[in-house]
Amino acid sequence: MKTTIKNLSLARPLRWATFLMAMLSMLLSLAVLTGTLRAAGTLTPLSSVNARIQIREHQVNVTINNGFAQTEVLQTFFNPNGADLEAIYAFPVPKSASLSEVTIQTGEKTLHGEVLRKADAEKIYGEEKAKGNDAGLASKNGYQNYEFRVSPVRANAEVHLRFVYYQSLEIDTGVGRYLYPLEEGGTDDIASSFWQPANAQVEGRLSINVELKSAWPVEDLRSPGNEAAANIQKLDTGHWKLTLERDRAQLAQDFVLYYRLAADLPGRVEVIPYRASPDKPGTFMAVVTPGLDLQPISSSDYIFVLDISGSMQGKLATLANGIVKVLGQMNPGDRFRIITFNQGSREVFPLTAATPENVTRAIEVVQSLHANGSTNIYSGLKLALNSLDADRATSIILVTDGVTNEGIVDPRAFYSLLKKNDVRFFGFLMGSSANWPLMRVMGEATGGFYAGVSNADDIVGQILLAKSKVTHESLHHATFKFSGGATSGLTGDLPQKIYRGQQLVIFGRYNKAGPATLTLNAKLTGEDKTYTTKFNFPEVDTDNPELERLWALAQIEQIELLENIGQMPPSESKDAIADLGVMYQLVTDHTSMVVLDDATHAARGIERNNQKRIALERAAQSVRAQQPAKNYQVDAQQPTYSAPAPHVSRSRGFGGGGGGALEFRDVALMALFMLVVSAVGISRRKARKAGNLKQ
Repeated sequence: MKTTIKNLSLARPLRWATFLMAMLSMLLSLAVLTGTLRAAGTLTPLSSVNARIQIREHQVNVTINNGFAQTEVLQTFFNPNGADLEAIYAFPVPKSASLSEVTIQTGEKTLHGEVLRKADAEKIYGEEKAKGNDAGLASKNGYQNYEFRVSPVRANAEVHLRFVYYQSLEIDTGVGRYLYPLEEGGTDDIASSFWQPANAQVEGRLSINVELKSAWPVEDLRSPGNEAAANIQKLDTGHWKLTLERDRAQLAQDFVLYYRLAADLPGRVEVIPYRASPDKPGTFMAVVTPGLDLQPISSSDYIFVLDISGSMQGKLATLANGIVKVLGQMNPGDRFRIITFNQGSREVFPLTAATPENVTRAIEVVQSLHANGSTNIYSGLKLALNSLDADRATSIILVTDGVTNEGIVDPRAFYSLLKKNDVRFFGFLMGSSANWPLMRVMGEATGGFYAGVSNADDIVGQILLAKSKVTHESLHHATFKFSGGATSGLTGDLPQKIYRGQQLVIFGRYNKAGPATLTLNAKLTGEDKTYTTKFNFPEVDTDNPELERLWALAQIEQIELLENIGQMPPSESKDAIADLGVMYQLVTDHTSMVVLDDATHAARGIERNNQKRIALERAAQSVRAQQPAKNYQVDAQQPTYSAPAPHVSRSRGFGGGGGGALEFRDVALMALFMLVVSAVGISRRKARKAGNLKQ
């Protein structure tokens, strides 16, 4: 039986839930207004005496169609100086995004980008820059940011930069999330020693346009913090548009979009293919949305591991006394423990039964924390893994930006440490420029779940989505296998856990059209489970050529993971990543995009591989723009799952407002988690005032 609020009418918990969300919204807005935010924008050398290059226009066009998004960014720069200058623009790297197209318009001349090995692209850009010729360069700076160089920006003249990237999106408990990152994460200490973000504002107009097409009905769409300014249109059950425009807007707050699918949609398997012709290999994206009745865990241990080092941004605001009052009785069978870390780690609250008295004491401890120092994530995790109770399910909840710079930093050590323990790992990465590769390693070691949290997020919704994964059973040792189609280059086929509401995206290649079978094998409470889907790979399907780039990016991420856990030599992974980057025209850690005019490309003998890909992609996009979203479900006639896909309703708190009481255990877990995380916001302000905040 579920624990519910006692001695309160239905109306009262509804008021508390509404109050909780209103307080969080207000406090998050306050954090945005008063916090120290670093923004994406033009970078200026620290010693520069020139006036900063201005961003006059910043336009973002987003198309979300059946599980993947295309983002087009157009910017106009202006050089107010009397001399030609080089503009350097930094943009946070979105998770699993393939930067695929860069165009520069300068005067009457248009420059187009082609991806080469990094050293080759940098050499060509340097030579053209030295000659005073128009040129550009797009490079990837690890997990932190993309860097765009444009030379020259003529004196008292404009230059227009356009770039495009693709990324796959996942539905979590019926909710899709798109993030356009603008808030710079402050995690790149080396770059900050040379450059400063000199422009955090659009001098003219910021405009964001989103078109969402879904084969499944969409109940609502919203952008937290933009409810009053955004114009949202529902054109059909699965077709929505959003426009947002601001004059002289700050480029310091992420744009987040949520869309919620209709309730009672089936668990399903969708296979989106691309094959240019029968004599070429095909590419596919399989999207698996399990319909599984995973039961709540009656009692569990929760270990909160909190990063309070100087690199953590104040992403979540302080919780007021009214929110503390909402923190009620947790399940008496639960226990919790709180660990903090910076250059070292310490247990600030021991493993304790979740009684109201203990929760109150824990809140007091958390509110007294201070932030400073460097970041030793390994120390925090090692302490958390001490003295685990083998007879109880244990969830480790790590909150960090992942920028480990103290103690053990080798990802292989993290993998080995976590691989030894049977724990449920939940990682929350705070802000843009966060260390996704390290979090991916930790997730792989445990089959864990990790997610990003932006300062612009609907935090209540994010925690509610995560809560159901923490408090419910999961499928163990889950593997996906394909037979038929002569498949190869699969991603997502490693053993893993599958959590409640989690959607899985698998990329692969196929060489043979015709019948194929996808089988999911897993264990649930010791019992073997098998789910099977039969479908056909098409001989030809040219609707989605972007899938080739997304498949290549997924391969690159898998290679990076293998390198990080010590299963592939760095020299071998570097060559493999560079080869994929050049073949599929992706900017990676080992490739860059040089941007030149057609005559210079020809004079240098640079093959126009990207030009050819872009032509195919634009033609397909033009066709899709005139059509409704296509339904790619392959198991409609013989459903793989008997239960509907898990779904979070408006009444459960996601999306703001609505009726329906949150269970007190839900609110307590959520509030405790948020109190722990919020200590970062409190302590960073204290540290900043004291002048001892260190990166």
